[in-house]
Amino acid sequence: MTKQRATRYLGAYVYAAGIAALAVVCLAWGDFGPGQPVPRGFPDRAVLAYAAAVFMLASGAGVAWRPTRGFAAASLCVYYAFVVVVLNGRVVLAHHTVFGSYSSAAEQLAIAAGALIIFAGRARIDATLAAHLTRLGQVTFGVCAILFGTAHFVYLDLTAPLVPRWLPPTQDFWAYATGLGHIAAGIAIAAGVQSRLAAILLTAMYASFTPLVHIPLLLADPASHTNWAENAENLALVGVAWVVADSLTRLLGPERREYLPG
Repeated sequence: MTKQRATRYLGAYVYAAGIAALAVVCLAWGDFGPGQPVPRGFPDRAVLAYAAAVFMLASGAGVAWRPTRGFAAASLCVYYAFVVVVLNGRVVLAHHTVFGSYSSAAEQLAIAAGALIIFAGRARIDATLAAHLTRLGQVTFGVCAILFGTAHFVYLDLTAPLVPRWLPPTQDFWAYATGLGHIAAGIAIAAGVQSRLAAILLTAMYASFTPLVHIPLLLADPASHTNWAENAENLALVGVAWVVADSLTRLLGPERREYLPG
């Protein structure tokens, strides 16, 4: 594999690292990850949480290893689709007037979309089907990005304080700007207009959230499960956005190249 080709597929490795990091956090706390609202009174909840974490860890490792990448990505796609439909779906139905229930589901859906794109690029399936699955993953991620951006406006009072005070001009400015950035990028990706540029910029924005937002929160309260989990989930979203950008470099249709190196 050439250095250029290896660089092109780094998104899948970042995605795998994010899933593995989420799994480690879940194992450390013996609980489910953020956005996976399993009821507290559910039978054998702790056992299921550990089982889910082990599955995520194994699947993350599987995505990082080329021979198992397609199967591991398919497994993650099914798992996160289940989380969205069953777990988040229950919350959305119970709180359909609360926007946070939709944006929380979108986080899990975005991770599922990343897994779908990786699977489509690696699986030995018809080129046309692979192209359709890839496009489905891209559009799904675009819709998720729109929901993420909208949440910045709906929950401005929660978003703005996360911006470092030293960052000019104001915290509100960056809360609005990143919200608009999400929405604009999501529309571009879903519509297929300057979509690769939009995905690259989203990747950079998510990556900037780690040193500017998530690490400072973690340093302020290292005992917080939420802070560790949000750091890991942000890494996974960096991977998803990167995977989307990578997928947009491919040739689709009969002349399709494999997204991931064989």
